[in-house]
Amino acid sequence: MTGGTPLRTLDEDDLLDRILPLFGGSDDLVVAPGDDAAVLRTTGETVATTDTAVLGRDWLDAWSSGSDIGHKVIVQNLADVAAMGGTPTGVLITLVADPGLSLEWVLDHAAGLGSACAEAGVAVLGGDLSSAPPGVVMVSVTALGRLDGPVVLRSGATPGDALAVCGSLGLAAAGLRLLETGSEDRHPLAVERQRRPVSPLAQGPVAARAGATAMLDVSDGLVRDGTRLARASGVVLEIVLEALEVDLAEIRGAVGASEALECVLAGGEEHSLLATFPVDLVPAGWRVIGRAREMAAGERPGVLVDGHSVAHTGWDHFRSS
Repeated sequence: MTGGTPLRTLDEDDLLDRILPLFGGSDDLVVAPGDDAAVLRTTGETVATTDTAVLGRDWLDAWSSGSDIGHKVIVQNLADVAAMGGTPTGVLITLVADPGLSLEWVLDHAAGLGSACAEAGVAVLGGDLSSAPPGVVMVSVTALGRLDGPVVLRSGATPGDALAVCGSLGLAAAGLRLLETGSEDRHPLAVERQRRPVSPLAQGPVAARAGATAMLDVSDGLVRDGTRLARASGVVLEIVLEALEVDLAEIRGAVGASEALECVLAGGEEHSLLATFPVDLVPAGWRVIGRAREMAAGERPGVLVDGHSVAHTGWDHFRSS
């Protein structure tokens, strides 16, 4: 990351001249990056979200390339748009970096950003560049999206709803464990999902149109994110462990049975979608893993697995630090 040509040898305009050609456009982009601001054609309601990744906290250069990080920060933001029932339309990107950071890393990172946006059909609208103290590198993404149907909140689940997931569970967390132990060859797909997560973005609007009552993306773990949905909705979510066997079986041989359970229940950075639906409205591509029910007397909203509370709590940015 510090080898090659340091950023301090270029000015901001020179750097932008090298970065901007790596980003594509879209039919909704009226004025492309390069002016004081971009202009995006919109209709109706707009979804907006933002997230930041920090070197040493959210990624390590030993495990991830600049391109990997570019891909990851785009997907994790677009997943939040999809989880509201929205279709992503554009992103704003900020890079705050030590001037000693190599130009080569920045260009590789920009290429990852551009390719992830191209895959999702979204435009890079612009952003910001800033210097930072030695060793500091931070990437922030703000994602925008449009709502072509109803918005789906975390707070709409009702007793009797089916709890369903679209996408995998535990793969990214298993990949992290394999990277930590130098055992990447035991499950290359899991390692790839840790470096470059995959989110079923198109299924967000599908779920909204199908009648999803609540939805979020699994960024901090199934139990932690499920608890957020349960608390917002005032329900108990009962997960059936047998319904997670496909996820457990996928990684059990690589990380062991107990670690597989931890990964599936608490593993973050998966960016699959978790939603509740009326039982007869679960769309194709989603699998039912449980149900929502009323709280019993004295019971608090939360998540139970096979009727029991679990210690697998998932990632918290401050308590897990």
